[in-house]
Amino acid sequence: MSRRRQEVVVVCGASAGIGRATAVEFARRGATVALLARGEAGLLGAKAEVEAVGGTAWVQTLDVADAEQVEAAAARIEAEVGAIDIWVNNAMVTVFSPVAEMSAEEFRRVTEVSYLGTVHGTCAALRYMRVRNRGSIVQVGSALAYRAIPLQSAYCGAKFACRGFTDALRVELMHANSKIRLTMVHLSAFNTPQFDWARTRMPRQPQPLPPIFQPEVAARGIVWAAYHRRRELYIGFPAVKAIFGNKLLPGFADWVLCRQGFDGQQSDQPLPADRPDNLFDAVNRDMGSHGRFDAQARDHSWQLRWTLHRRAIAIGLLLALLAIVWLWAF
Repeated sequence: MSRRRQEVVVVCGASAGIGRATAVEFARRGATVALLARGEAGLLGAKAEVEAVGGTAWVQTLDVADAEQVEAAAARIEAEVGAIDIWVNNAMVTVFSPVAEMSAEEFRRVTEVSYLGTVHGTCAALRYMRVRNRGSIVQVGSALAYRAIPLQSAYCGAKFACRGFTDALRVELMHANSKIRLTMVHLSAFNTPQFDWARTRMPRQPQPLPPIFQPEVAARGIVWAAYHRRRELYIGFPAVKAIFGNKLLPGFADWVLCRQGFDGQQSDQPLPADRPDNLFDAVNRDMGSHGRFDAQARDHSWQLRWTLHRRAIAIGLLLALLAIVWLWAF
């Protein structure tokens, strides 16, 4: 059996959306995938998908905001499944609301899950990876870790914090000459159930700012990042545009978001009366990987293909240029 088929991958936030799609993508490579999340129904659905593509699934319900639960899960995985090779921190919650209408409890909860959940997962992984001096940790970030947007202040703050934490840890690992890989993947807008169960105070259903990509696009990038030493990986050209545009012209970005960031995050559909809310309690429903935007979502990203193969593409372009120069000269 190849080493790849023996790999143990942990995915936090694996019950739905990008975490679930990522678990399935690792399973396609023959990995044993430990699925961690709060919702049992979603985890059982993810387990079935992992096994359907040839992977092995191990399931644990937990709240990543609780460090003791995360540490206990890591210990069980090491004892029952095997040495952890890859750990993906993807769990998140958000609230769509103006800052003035947010409560302290809501800010705290988003921070505990979306930021401290990443810290807890990272520390649990490091506890075992440092002993073996190997392993890979992938932080699932967002373009919003660089460019905050209105109506999601708590989530943006948490993603900024994740980036700061990861940058600090990266230098510590470098100083220790560690062979542990650490990378952060920054996403564009994706078609996930987040927009169907996140808490909101807006009058209409939340939606991602278009263009929208399918979660499998993110999953392919996350899996690639786990095996390559790339400091950061951007998935989708909108993420590239937001990150570098904000560095160059932050005031212009403010102006654009002032005009587009409010209505752009709301669809034309009113909020349904029975809409779930997963901020404090899990929605015990199998929501799958996709949200309700399949008709608009793209199943590929040319930018991602470019960045994953940038060396080969650059060499090819250079050779083509040299051939043109040679032909022109002779």
